[in-house]
Amino acid sequence: MTQLLEGYHPAEVLRRTDGVGAMTGVQALGRLLVEQARADAERGWKTGGLVSGYRGSPLAGLDLVLERNAKLLAEHRIEFIPGVNEELGATVVYGSQLAPQLPDPLVEGVFGLWYGKAPGVDRSVDAFKHGTWMGTTPRGGVLVVAGDDPACKSSSLPSNSAMALAESYLPVLSPVDVADVVRLGRYGFELSRFCGSWVGFTVVTNIGDAYEVVDLGARPSIVTPDFTWNGRPWQPTHKPGVGIPEAIALEHEVLEGRLAAAEAFARANGLNQVSGAAEGARIGLIAAGHNYASLRDALDRIGLTAPELERRGIRLLCLGMVHPIDRQTLFEFADGLEEIVVVEDKRAFVETLVKEALYDLPTRPAVYGKRGPGGAALIPVHGALETDRLITTLGKFLATRVEVALPERPRPPALSLTPVNRTPFFCSGCPHNRSTELPEGSLAGAGIGCHAMTTFMDRSVGFTQMGGEGVSFVGAARFTGTPHFFQNLGDGTFFHSGSLAVRQAVAAGRTSPSSCSTTPRSP
Repeated sequence: MTQLLEGYHPAEVLRRTDGVGAMTGVQALGRLLVEQARADAERGWKTGGLVSGYRGSPLAGLDLVLERNAKLLAEHRIEFIPGVNEELGATVVYGSQLAPQLPDPLVEGVFGLWYGKAPGVDRSVDAFKHGTWMGTTPRGGVLVVAGDDPACKSSSLPSNSAMALAESYLPVLSPVDVADVVRLGRYGFELSRFCGSWVGFTVVTNIGDAYEVVDLGARPSIVTPDFTWNGRPWQPTHKPGVGIPEAIALEHEVLEGRLAAAEAFARANGLNQVSGAAEGARIGLIAAGHNYASLRDALDRIGLTAPELERRGIRLLCLGMVHPIDRQTLFEFADGLEEIVVVEDKRAFVETLVKEALYDLPTRPAVYGKRGPGGAALIPVHGALETDRLITTLGKFLATRVEVALPERPRPPALSLTPVNRTPFFCSGCPHNRSTELPEGSLAGAGIGCHAMTTFMDRSVGFTQMGGEGVSFVGAARFTGTPHFFQNLGDGTFFHSGSLAVRQAVAAGRTSPSSCSTTPRSP
């Protein structure tokens, strides 16, 4: 028992090479870095690793995982450099690909990992585009880990970062569970090296916060595909920094060649898996990442277990890589199907890619997603796609086509566990209790931080994105008779980007006593 428990210690699950161990999705990212270093060493490569980014749920604890395992990381030449903000962290990671191409390199390549929550992705898109355009090195590679919060449990807005990462010219991978963070992450680094682009990697709250037992001895078998582009064996461009003329010359490679290479890599390594009915299937279901786990759970609960999927003619496609679409695998999956339903969070992204890929086929299935037959709502665009929601929505669609056992949803009892309605409020003794109170007749703005709770308390008039605190009043001041506006600004946000907001207020002349002031968060 003692030996078994030792395998569950956070330091042990990062170091051990066999057996089983329990870890969170965030700890799995730490283990991924160590496994990548070990794999390179086994090939006789002298590589290093670099991590930078900015903390935020669901990846908020990654910095702690790395700091607590600093000795282990040092053994594998893995460096952790926290970013002042997400954009600068991405630029630090870009430097990891530049380093081996400069004079007197200490390693043959550096695998880089950027991390941040969805708002950090939005902030860093320009850095992503420049970094991936400049490319990766054959023994380097970059993984862009985006922490998504579809249900908006700990964010200011619901999120799905796949579209933003794809718009940044990145292939995008999506792990199903904690074990898949390590497995698919290893493929991600190797994919980045092969295709020459940074690779997006989405981790949702239900994976980042999950705690699962995984096989610590599992190792993916990496296949390097025999891929040609423009009649020549594939070789992405690697140069120590790229000037504007060279950037223009790279456009064809970045927008076409690298994505085609990523598609070939995904196909050769089986990143997208087909299951269910092989012959005679009529219905196809497509999902990626944690949505696939929810889909399988929902199907099991309505009686569509693996044998029943085969018997009732239902085929599944689990996308490990959601962008670009592996068209050959998709064509094989769609062959003979009459209908396809794409299960994904938020807006239709994969659904659109599937429709585009199948459009020119002489015989193609109908493709549904956010809308079903006749334009009726099918897969919700809002909230998270948990199992119960899929049973209610997709389950009804399937019930009109095959026999399923939809569970009755009992009416919840008319019982309130809290006889009073409690508004979220600051902790007892918190200095925000006092510092966010306003003089009578005054207005204040909230921002990212604990003081965002003032939006529940009639102490503020909304909030802005991180780093925009106070600037909203700059735009309103000349069109309102309101003479003064207080702005709460946290010290962490000030360090991240809030100092720019103060500079904007100063530049606009809105920092006099009769216009705008800032109230830093108390330590």
